Amino acid sequence: MNGHRLLARCDNLWAPCLVLALVYPFLTPLENLLFRYTEMSFGAQLTYIFIYAILALGLNVVVGYTGLLHLGIAAFFGIGAYITGILRVAAYPFQLDFLSTLFLSALGAALAGVCLGAPTLRLRGDYLAIVTLGFGEVTRFTLRNLEAITAGTRGLNPIPPPGIPSPLARLLPTLGIAPDFALDYRLFYYLCLGVLLLVIWLLGNLERSRWGRACVAVREDELAAACMGLRIMKVKLSAFALSAALAGLAGSLYATTLGSTAGPDAFDFARSITILAAIILGGLGSLRGTLLGVFLLVGFDNVLTPLVDGLLQRWTAGATGSANFWLTFSNWKLMVFGLALILMTRFRPEGLLPSCRIQHELHDEGAIVEGAA
Repeated sequence: MNGHRLLARCDNLWAPCLVLALVYPFLTPLENLLFRYTEMSFGAQLTYIFIYAILALGLNVVVGYTGLLHLGIAAFFGIGAYITGILRVAAYPFQLDFLSTLFLSALGAALAGVCLGAPTLRLRGDYLAIVTLGFGEVTRFTLRNLEAITAGTRGLNPIPPPGIPSPLARLLPTLGIAPDFALDYRLFYYLCLGVLLLVIWLLGNLERSRWGRACVAVREDELAAACMGLRIMKVKLSAFALSAALAGLAGSLYATTLGSTAGPDAFDFARSITILAAIILGGLGSLRGTLLGVFLLVGFDNVLTPLVDGLLQRWTAGATGSANFWLTFSNWKLMVFGLALILMTRFRPEGLLPSCRIQHELHDEGAIVEGAA
């Protein structure tokens, strides 16, 4: 029952959280008060958290809905980023508009997902995980070695920001927003938030569709699903393609917001594991859980750690005249994160906000057996 109460309470919080996300960029005094000890803007960091949330929702399609262990989602994230770089930087003759680039990046990543999934999705469990892990590393080294196309470790830059339609450019100054992506982070903030909300709406509808139920059936029992007439490979491949497309979409937004594709090492195995840990922390198969896991995990790394470091370093420098290595929170953050995962695995293995089905599977059956005894 405690899990159901937690889900009910969190359902009541989504509307206030959405309102806060929409108005936060205009709460300048609050941001200055919270982050006056750092040179970091919380709103700018939230923009990247929105991008990682899209990436995590894509991974959740494969791991949470379909039950396939995927360890190479960062590869498709990188493919989307580099397609955007090739189609947008001045060094290439294409220089497409932002919306076309966004679509083609998602499409290119989806095609890469199909090319990987078609010959490998007959594998199960650890074997599929090893193949996806290997694909991620092969992609990273390919991006590094194709220096004539990808600029190697330097990455492709500068990637120009999206264009602003003239009516919107005239309206923005009345709202106190500069009509220039380079001068005001709020433009990228609302762009990424809007795409995230669109992805949530899309996946929410797909989850309740026949395709969503087919994915869950494949996750629960492939043999039973096949006996009911489902085409297992078709379901898996479509989930793989959708996951890769969302990862490519997130990669395109990431490169555009950053103004560069970054180096290939930005799309390494650690990035894949971080996103996988986020959806496990939040709850597999749950949109709400995935969002919560990303905000907790990425927020812990990108927001809380620099903030605590700034506070501790200022305090220790004032007390001792120099910064104290042992009181630098970033030196301990991995231990804190590891301890939190251990406690989660022990006391709440289904995640903080699991899907109702997984909640029932892990708890209700045990409760029924105990009551019968």
